[in-house]
Amino acid sequence: MTAPPVILTQQLRKAYGPKVAVRGLDLRVERGEVFGFLGPNGAGKSTTVKMLLGLVRPTSGAVQVLGGSPDNPAVRARLGFLPEQFRFQTWMTGHEFLTFHAQLAGLGRAETRTRIPEVLERVGLGGRGGENLGGYSKGMLQRAGLASALLARPELVFLDEPTSALDPIGRMEVRRIIEDLRAEGVSIFLNSHLLSEVAQVCDRVAFVRGGEVLRQGPMREVMGSDLRVRVRVDELTPPVLAALTEFGPLISQQENTAEIGLSSEEQLPQLAHRLGDLGAALYELTPLRPELEDIFLELVGQSGDASHAHAAQEAAHA
Repeated sequence: MTAPPVILTQQLRKAYGPKVAVRGLDLRVERGEVFGFLGPNGAGKSTTVKMLLGLVRPTSGAVQVLGGSPDNPAVRARLGFLPEQFRFQTWMTGHEFLTFHAQLAGLGRAETRTRIPEVLERVGLGGRGGENLGGYSKGMLQRAGLASALLARPELVFLDEPTSALDPIGRMEVRRIIEDLRAEGVSIFLNSHLLSEVAQVCDRVAFVRGGEVLRQGPMREVMGSDLRVRVRVDELTPPVLAALTEFGPLISQQENTAEIGLSSEEQLPQLAHRLGDLGAALYELTPLRPELEDIFLELVGQSGDASHAHAAQEAAHA
C-alpha cells in the first residue's frame, strides 16, 4: 500500500484584500523525500509555508499535512521549522534556548536532558551549549535554530534558507544532516536560493511564480532528458563529423571541438568506440545538462516583469 503524501494541497489560495499572494496552488510532497520549493522574492513561498504550518488560514482550497489539518495541535507537534529570520533570545545559553523549545514541544524533562546534547552534536555545536547565544556567530545561530527544529524528532521539517549564514564547510554539514534525515524517513520541505545545493539534495522540486506552480516533479524530469555532448578530438575530419551526426544532430563546431545532441547516456560508449574505429584521438567526451539555475531563469524570468527577472538573477547567483 502506498504511503499517503505528507503534504497535499488542492487549489490553495490566499488573498490579503485585493492582493492575491497564492493562487490555485497544487502541491504534493511524498514521505521521506527532500522537496525543493523554488521561486523569486514575492512568489508566495512564505505565505504558502505559513499556511502549511497552520500559521495563516487559506482563503480557499484544501490543505493536508501529515494526513490532517495543520490547525490540529497533534499535527503541529510532528513538525519542525527553521524560519529564515529566526528571533533568538540572545541572553540565553544554547542549552537554555533548547530547553525552552523542548518545553514548547512538550518534551519531558528526562527526554530533554538526553535530547539536547544529541541535537547539539548533530548540528556541530557539541560542547557549546553552555555559551550565551549573544556570543554565537551567525553560523552558530543558524545551527542552533536547526537544532531547535530537530529537537522533537519531527516527521516533516520545513527549512527556510538553512545555509544562508554558513560557510562552505557548514553548508556541506547541513547537506549531510538533510541526507541523514531522509535516510531516517524524515520528509524535508526546503526553500533555498542556493540552487546548486538544491540540485544536490532534492528528490523533487516545484517552481513557483506569482503564487502559482509553474513546474513540479522529480529533479531528473524537471531538468529534462535532453543530453548534449561536447567532443574534442585531434582533428574534425569529414569522416569524424559524419560519424558524430550518426548519433545525433550537430549543435556546434569549432576547430577540433563539436557539440551534438544524444537521446540517452547509453550512446556515450558507442560514440567513443566509433571514434576509435576511425582512428580519431579522443581528448574529451563531456555530457552537458542544463543547470538548475538555467531552468529557474527560464521559468521565473520568462515574464516581461522586470522585477521577476531581477529576483531570478539574484536567486541564481546567491
